[in-house]
Amino acid sequence: MTERRPSIPGEILREEFLTHYEITQDELAKAMGVSRFRVNEIINGKRAITAETAILLSKALGTSAKFWINLQTAVDLFDAEKKLAGVTDAVRCLLPESEFIADMPA
Repeated sequence: MTERRPSIPGEILREEFLTHYEITQDELAKAMGVSRFRVNEIINGKRAITAETAILLSKALGTSAKFWINLQTAVDLFDAEKKLAGVTDAVRCLLPESEFIADMPA
């Protein structure tokens, strides 16, 4: 795990899309069919990207839904790893590592 928290999806949305392409929050909200408040909460890190939001953003901005979900997942995993630091050391893996990896779908 790295020490730096990944950028929140809202920061990427603001800097790489809204600012870069001069799109207002209102324009994005209307294109997505959601409230400006919802878009503003995402931009300010007060609302996470859900699967539904990822799909709406992908359609409005010509990206993939996985792009937005992956950004959110990176933040969520980082936060969870920080929160559980030390606690997970006590968790015992029940399967041999090599068997677990071999059985995972590609």
